[in-house]
Amino acid sequence: MILGSGKYSYQVVKGWGQGPDGRTLGIASGVAVDSQDKVYVLDREPNPAMVVYDRDGRFLSSWGEDFLSLPHDVFIDSEDRIYIADCGDHTVRICTTTGEILQTLGTPNEPGGYGEPFNQPTRAVIAPSGDIYVSDGYGQHQIHRFSSDGTLLNTWGKEGELPGQFTLPHNVFTDREGRVLVADRETNNRIQIFDPDGGFLSEWPGRLGPCGLYIDADNTVYIAEGGGVSIFNRDGKLLTCWNVLGGPDDAPHGAHGIWVDRHGDIYIGEVGVENLLHKFVRVSGE
Repeated sequence: MILGSGKYSYQVVKGWGQGPDGRTLGIASGVAVDSQDKVYVLDREPNPAMVVYDRDGRFLSSWGEDFLSLPHDVFIDSEDRIYIADCGDHTVRICTTTGEILQTLGTPNEPGGYGEPFNQPTRAVIAPSGDIYVSDGYGQHQIHRFSSDGTLLNTWGKEGELPGQFTLPHNVFTDREGRVLVADRETNNRIQIFDPDGGFLSEWPGRLGPCGLYIDADNTVYIAEGGGVSIFNRDGKLLTCWNVLGGPDDAPHGAHGIWVDRHGDIYIGEVGVENLLHKFVRVSGE
């Protein structure tokens, strides 16, 4: 079965990414791919860990069991540094591909006070400038911007429905122009777009509650939503989508984390349902 349409057409790889003992993952809350095509999946249960696969879905290793609490999402930069937002212990950890901790933002197990990082952060990403943006989602309703050395530069947002406010900033990503896109889930159900300093630029309506974000080198925006995937150009024009409620069984039903590898293939981590990790191979379209 082909999902999507035209240039953005995909086919699911059935059975991709079995656990080390042949099981599917517990809750695959986040996924990212490094420069060597290794796939890193955050598994929340029964024991939180980063599980690593090769491109074909063969298990390679796991790590993080000694420090992960409730990992929410993951990002990998151009130098293969791994950024893990852990909403269980209120930190962002920057790690090597083998799990060595290079840097920690926030104090483990100490939620920040109102307006201060972090209270259940949801995603950390790197901008073209080298700055780090963190969506401080469940407890703060804010976006924080840090320098590469961990210095807090500025913060914006509060709970609400107006532009620049959030009901749940569930994810964040920056495009090649430095714009900051935020998945404002729950009742707002939208993508908000900001300049690098947090100035509001525009917003796009969501379909099913945007959860995960990925932006490729062409500024194509991939959104994991509760019931599927939506793909937009940089101006917010919908290019394709699949699994609006009642869609095919091969499409994700609890899409949470999303990544697109250098081959154009999509990886989806899901929460709350079975078959929690999907790979969609890009096929020739019209």
